[in-house]
Amino acid sequence: MTEPFDLAVIGGGINGAGIARDAAGRGLRVLLCEKGDLGEGTSSRSGKLIHGGLRYLEYYEFRLVREALIEREALLALAPHIVWPMRFVLPHGAGQRPAWMIRLGLFLYDHLGGRKRLPATRRLDLRHQPEGEAVKEEYRLAFEYSDCWVDDARLVVLNALDAAARGAEVLTRSEAVAARREDGLWRLTLRAADGTGREVRARILVNAAGPWVEQVLRGVASVNSSRRVRLVKGSHIVVPKFWSGAHAYLLQNDDKRVIFVNPYEDDLCLIGTTDIPFDGEAEDVAIADDEKDYLLRAVNRYTRHQLTKGDIRHAFSGVRPLYDDKAANPSAVTRDYVFDIDHPPNEAPLLSVFGGKITTYRKLAEHALDKLAPFFGAFPGPWTGAAPLPGGDMPGADFARFFDEFHQRHDFLPAPLARHYARLYGTRADDLLANAHEMADLGDHFGGLFYAREADFLIRTEWARRAEDILERRTKHHLHMNAAEIEGFARWMAHAA
Repeated sequence: MTEPFDLAVIGGGINGAGIARDAAGRGLRVLLCEKGDLGEGTSSRSGKLIHGGLRYLEYYEFRLVREALIEREALLALAPHIVWPMRFVLPHGAGQRPAWMIRLGLFLYDHLGGRKRLPATRRLDLRHQPEGEAVKEEYRLAFEYSDCWVDDARLVVLNALDAAARGAEVLTRSEAVAARREDGLWRLTLRAADGTGREVRARILVNAAGPWVEQVLRGVASVNSSRRVRLVKGSHIVVPKFWSGAHAYLLQNDDKRVIFVNPYEDDLCLIGTTDIPFDGEAEDVAIADDEKDYLLRAVNRYTRHQLTKGDIRHAFSGVRPLYDDKAANPSAVTRDYVFDIDHPPNEAPLLSVFGGKITTYRKLAEHALDKLAPFFGAFPGPWTGAAPLPGGDMPGADFARFFDEFHQRHDFLPAPLARHYARLYGTRADDLLANAHEMADLGDHFGGLFYAREADFLIRTEWARRAEDILERRTKHHLHMNAAEIEGFARWMAHAA
């Protein structure tokens, strides 16, 4: 691509990928660089929900909740293969927030964002409805409301894919090690995983490094800012699913926090999250034993089936880079986002992103481009609200209809495998299966639903370079493979990538 770039974006998480996509779609020359894999940090370690943030209403975050609820509806239409509705059951008992307060909160939740596609809240009698079968007898009343599930890591990749399709250059495993202003431009030094270097120039630098935003500001760009991020660790555990039905549970813990218990990967469930101040290196974050105990205790307080540490199949932690608003309680720290623009006279601008949440990434990107518009003169307006993400271009955003037609076209596939391809790749799944007419055409079988053809597709089209890029982020195959199978694939990947 001809230099200088209009925009160089540091950080290949959801905010960086979203900004790169938006900017490329407006005709700007864009570079996106990420020191690791796309979404490797916080953006693949979230609770995997597109939601308004019901509990944020307690902190009067009405603008944030409204924006998130509107985005929830938008993303359902733009990425129906990786975003889908989920019903949440909120059991109520003595010692919790009063029922009237919950009803009021859910009424606001139903109406703040102009809900159109999702069903409204309803009251449940757990003694007579199936949602109560997994819950202890003492909990008789519950409320049920709607939010959405998202495959968070794939959301990042799809934004990067669309950015590249619109002309952006996407560099993974390319760390920005230095940035300096020179002749009205930024000169950015990149270092690849193999140690090779590259220098690029850009008119504007965007710092979307998430937990590392302050390190990029001071250590890479040598810029000071009064704004700070507050790092909060959130941990999740994965256990076998212990109830029937596609609904999830939202459980109020005795410390007033809420715990999500969500269906995950068909026969598993995802439980989280914790909220703990974090002072270490973000790349070293890991779940602690007391966090596991906390999550298990919160669930066991409500459920007939009692979980133990022996039930834990997998666990992960992420560091949320929240904007530091000086709140004393980590759970009360705002999930809103703030921009900081450093623009000395006659020098190239630097925009840094503090905070944010995965649900509102698209609006964050729009607002970032609004902030940068004065530096570009004539500038096209917002466009991403009506443009499906790669694979999401389904008539009426109707995944069920798409899947039926897809499976008919590829009827040699077992239904679980067909659904796996349809869910992860949407309309791109036909490209993955081009000229495949029988199972033998899928190549080596690594375990579970994982075949070599999918791995080749991810290496060729989605910047996958290491085994974990595929097993843990672009797919979740590692949850359905044993240690020997994972090791076997890692050997295959070492020769293929």
